[in-house]
Amino acid sequence: MSTHNSAAIADFEEHRPRMFGIAYRMLGSAAEAEDTVQEAYLRWSAADRSDIQHLGAWLAKVVTHLCLNTLTSARARREEYVGPWLPEPVLTSDGVLGPLESAEQREGVSMALLVLLEQLTPAERAVYVLREAFAYGHREISELLDLSEANCRQIHRRATARVAAGAPKPRFAPDPAQWHGLVESFLTAAHSGDLARLESLLSADVRYVSDGGGVVSAARRPILGRNNVARFAIGALEKYVAGVPVTFAEINGSPALLFGEVAVMMVEFENGLVSGVSTVVNPEKLEFLRRQLSHS
Repeated sequence: MSTHNSAAIADFEEHRPRMFGIAYRMLGSAAEAEDTVQEAYLRWSAADRSDIQHLGAWLAKVVTHLCLNTLTSARARREEYVGPWLPEPVLTSDGVLGPLESAEQREGVSMALLVLLEQLTPAERAVYVLREAFAYGHREISELLDLSEANCRQIHRRATARVAAGAPKPRFAPDPAQWHGLVESFLTAAHSGDLARLESLLSADVRYVSDGGGVVSAARRPILGRNNVARFAIGALEKYVAGVPVTFAEINGSPALLFGEVAVMMVEFENGLVSGVSTVVNPEKLEFLRRQLSHS
């Protein structure tokens, strides 16, 4: 490989993390984000690089437009998706999605927000991600999207209002030690089949969402309410992950449970009670995470 090509590849690799971060937040899929970044690399390789003055801006524009095209086709696939749709879980402790040093940065890659972004139009999602997650100015965004600056401001206002309207109430975020203790109590009660004990750990309006995508057995609708969730959790843990080793990990900026390589469970709390449980068991959505774990 020539020195020129090696330097060119190094230039691209410098921007890869940001490009992946943009694509993942826009698509909610690590696999599609990887494909998008690879396509951007191919386009960059074939481009006349003498015309590219600012590689970061050029790549951001290519990636954003590729994501817009993917989102347009993804809408039809989402409508055909079997059961609830959740984003692909990503191990974030290795910095693959960029720095998550503040609560706002962690919330920006949370499952809850990424699900909420699914309700936006592709243009709204692009503007929101570029502005809120990567602090692009409206003028920069207008150049990336080939829209007027005034239009981008309007789209951002609309997207921000829609996100705020659908945003869940502020989450109780216990410290890691407290979170581990609460989760262990939840798992112990579920594994032992102690329905009364498990119900006492759940909020009255607790919600359980399971994404199997029709590939593996999972609830086709969200499970609502203390008794329903308790019964479902006991049955699911006994049937699908009995004997599977459980470890803790940081997934999408929040603590989560890994059941071997077959399931990811995220547990949210409010006032010390479990208020929400989300599980991803679709094996296709766990492939990126498996690769991350194999390299950790």
